[in-house]
Amino acid sequence: MKRVIIIVVDSLGVGELPDAYLYHDEGSNTLVHIAKAMGSLQIPNLESLGLGYLVDIPEIKKVAPPLGSYGKMGERSPGKDTTTGHWEMMGIILDRPFPTFPQGFPQDLMDRFHQAIGRKSLGNKVASGTEIIQELGLEHIRTGRPIVYTSADSVFQVAAHEETIPVKELYHICQKARQLLKGEYGVARVIARPFVTRDGKFVRTERRRDFSLPPPKETVLDLARKEGFEVIGIGKIEDIFAGQGLTEAIHAKNNSQGMETTLRKTRERFAGIIMVNLVDFDTLYGHRNDVSGYARALEEFDLKLLEVLQAMREEDVLFVTADHGCDPTTESTDHSREYVPVLIYGEKIRAGVDLGTRESFADLGKTVAELLGVEGEIYGRSFAGEVMARVQN
Repeated sequence: MKRVIIIVVDSLGVGELPDAYLYHDEGSNTLVHIAKAMGSLQIPNLESLGLGYLVDIPEIKKVAPPLGSYGKMGERSPGKDTTTGHWEMMGIILDRPFPTFPQGFPQDLMDRFHQAIGRKSLGNKVASGTEIIQELGLEHIRTGRPIVYTSADSVFQVAAHEETIPVKELYHICQKARQLLKGEYGVARVIARPFVTRDGKFVRTERRRDFSLPPPKETVLDLARKEGFEVIGIGKIEDIFAGQGLTEAIHAKNNSQGMETTLRKTRERFAGIIMVNLVDFDTLYGHRNDVSGYARALEEFDLKLLEVLQAMREEDVLFVTADHGCDPTTESTDHSREYVPVLIYGEKIRAGVDLGTRESFADLGKTVAELLGVEGEIYGRSFAGEVMARVQN
């Protein structure tokens, strides 16, 4: 196989992991709870690939026989953030979680940050991104100070009104923060959060940008690129991997643009990997506990997924998966420690193979490496032999 498409439905968990209690995520099940709350979900294409076999509820149908192979994956690394999930998916297992700062960031770090950007900041606390801009937005405009906040995830977020601090300047501020946030302060991501005034309220825009730590070792993306394959990152993939391993990066404003770009690239001639992250599920719906919005986004994705399936070539393999959960039906607005689905489809993929529960997200990356015929120090156990009658390199 020479063409692999990986679609990450950001935050589509399918049930709590055994250690979910360590993260206060007992009972979380993003997909099941959304489906039950809505009464039904119109996702026939995901169901046709075997999604219904991963959960046992009437709201999501078990299509017999499914067109694809299916399973679910547990996370081996500690944590439940985007970076950890994507890195593990591509073969890196972390031995400790990224640091979090539930009391805000230490003053000595903030003093160095202020010196680096030439101004002081506001906030420096755990907060909802949509709420803190309402709380501090006017003071930010009056003083010109950026708003700094964090969450239960390992993030240093900087919010600024686009007319007070232009977006390019906000990105520069975040790059300064990224240079400081290393070692014991090495958060997974520094996130630029621009916002504007709309109908008398402060509203975040689609110009968000993530600045991640670089992966500590080579990923499947790096190995594929070294072997001469194209590696195309769509959405925030470039941000998550700090640009490493990519031959092309295409940022997308939203799910719709991400899927349109994926469809266009699938129709083009290429050899290698397309990896896309669909961030709206997490940012717009999971973190905001918007159950109906999440359900609507799943149905819209399902429609566009059909176009991708129809555009695939004989040698293509598609993976649909996720990086963590974010159950919008719980009181929490944070990520949840959950299993994630893995659905595999292609003309040369066996239909209806139950892959069971995989011990690591890295099994996906190991499988991709085997399908492409690339080798390297990649954690995981390939399931290529289970889903294909014969691996063709």
